[in-house]
Amino acid sequence: MGLRGNAAIVGAAQYKPEKYQTAPQMFHLEQVADLAHKALVDAGLHKSDLDGLVINGPHFHEASVFVPAMAAEYLGIEVNFAEVVDLGGCTAVAQVWRAAMAIEMGLCQAVLCVIPARMAPLGPTEDPAWMAQAMRFGGHSTAFGAPEAEFDLPYGHMGQNTGYAMIAQRYAAQYGYDKSAMAKIAVDQRFNAQYHKDAIFNGKSLSIEDVLASKLVADPLHVLEIVMPVAGGAAVIVASKELASRAKKRPAFVTGFGERLSFKSPSYAKEMTVTPVAEAAKRAFAMSGLTAKDIHAAQIYDCYTITVLLSLEDAGFVPKGEGQRFIKEHNLTFKGDFPLNTHGGQLSFGQSAAAGGYSQVIEAFDQISHSAQERQLKSCDNMFVSGTGGVMSEQGALILQGG
Repeated sequence: MGLRGNAAIVGAAQYKPEKYQTAPQMFHLEQVADLAHKALVDAGLHKSDLDGLVINGPHFHEASVFVPAMAAEYLGIEVNFAEVVDLGGCTAVAQVWRAAMAIEMGLCQAVLCVIPARMAPLGPTEDPAWMAQAMRFGGHSTAFGAPEAEFDLPYGHMGQNTGYAMIAQRYAAQYGYDKSAMAKIAVDQRFNAQYHKDAIFNGKSLSIEDVLASKLVADPLHVLEIVMPVAGGAAVIVASKELASRAKKRPAFVTGFGERLSFKSPSYAKEMTVTPVAEAAKRAFAMSGLTAKDIHAAQIYDCYTITVLLSLEDAGFVPKGEGQRFIKEHNLTFKGDFPLNTHGGQLSFGQSAAAGGYSQVIEAFDQISHSAQERQLKSCDNMFVSGTGGVMSEQGALILQGG
């Protein structure tokens, strides 16, 4: 059971990552329309082809409910399938497979999947400090009755940095921790970013020594192993095989997916070094009929270097506990023998909130459609893409294949 591979990504659009204070402000509805237009142009399709919409939630500026209806109205389209996805950094991957599923079920023929992530202008009664307040506890709920508010936050477990550092410490206790190997993840990805003109760290090279000399934020994580949040936004068009045959670019067919939610806080994980992507990837590979050995490039969600290490192991690219050795023995750049995050990853391309996960999806599409310019791989038929939300809380996997 699963997808038959009859739906494909046919077009994409992505804002250049920018620091929040320099990025232009746009209402989220404006961003949705702009990104939709750009993605449709990229695909060679028309607005009239769209009959499905998948959008992010819950932080949509102009509405907290009825978001798809508002967005469809603003776009001037009528849809047969609408969905709001709220899975943090897993949202992009989750949007794509839901769109592919709806198409294969015959609900629609072309779905706009979109996440606006630039700041929206504030009204006269809106608090300009809302973002700082929202980020104060790193996404943990402070609402009365929330387990985190009672059992995590009072004891200092707040924000993403502490959670991922705790996971890294647990991994170190079980398997050892090679700091230079972990730094190499960031360094190899920074090399890739030098060949992507829109990467926020384009023009800024990096060495292992630089990473290890950078500020220690939460032991053992250095600041250059942690993403820098930026403004951005992205969209893709997922279309039926029939529409894909009319698109301008080589389509990236969605042939496998998996999704797993295990907990909200890693405090409640059964084993912090075994992450949800293990089951998600297993299902995605089984559905596609491929194995890890068939993959030409892995576009792995990389909010932290430890995320990459655990995802490589749990997705089946390398046995558990051997990831650091694998990283040191292989070239992870687009010129190497194991291409990883060939756009630079979010660590060097930029992480624009929930839309950050689309940089991996779009890079996979760019590789398959031969649009990756200097980063273009010779073998680019089979791509693995992962998404991660929360603190290794919710993870998804996609297998994309060239048609």
